[in-house]
Amino acid sequence: MAERRATAGRDAVAMAIEAWARERPELDTSPLEVLARLHRSFVRYSTRLTASIERHGLSVAGFDVLTALRRSGKPYRLTAGQLADSGLVSSAGVTLRIDRLEKDGLIVRERDAGDRRIVHSRLTDAGLAKVDEVFAEHLDNERRMLGELTPAECRQLARLLRKLEHSILASDEEPAG
Repeated sequence: MAERRATAGRDAVAMAIEAWARERPELDTSPLEVLARLHRSFVRYSTRLTASIERHGLSVAGFDVLTALRRSGKPYRLTAGQLADSGLVSSAGVTLRIDRLEKDGLIVRERDAGDRRIVHSRLTDAGLAKVDEVFAEHLDNERRMLGELTPAECRQLARLLRKLEHSILASDEEPAG
């Protein structure tokens, strides 16, 4: 019981850091304080996101396509290249995602009137209704996940995560080690 109380104030990351300090005291494990917690948070977030979206018969990848089309504004249509450039959808998987969404009646493909070589994917009325419903639920779900943070803490965390992303990208330009 005493051991249980001793670990009650520490999470899995803190316990891992303590174990590394014992096993490899010469290593600076301070990056784990941030990045291991970020990873654990992402895994939990991703699990909840996936479950919420799959309840609506969508994949996360399909949801990303629908939201990119919805964000584009009327007439809610983009080319495969534009979808890939949206940053959430890889070009390799765009065609497969479009095929599935078209089969489900959520999007249609349309040839460009000015250049028949260009094909647009456009939300159908059913696709528009689906993305609006699922995205609203998605935001509610995210609001619940952030429920223990104040609005000021959310803004601060958003700023810090943006800075972290820039730092990670900058680290690609520096030699490792």
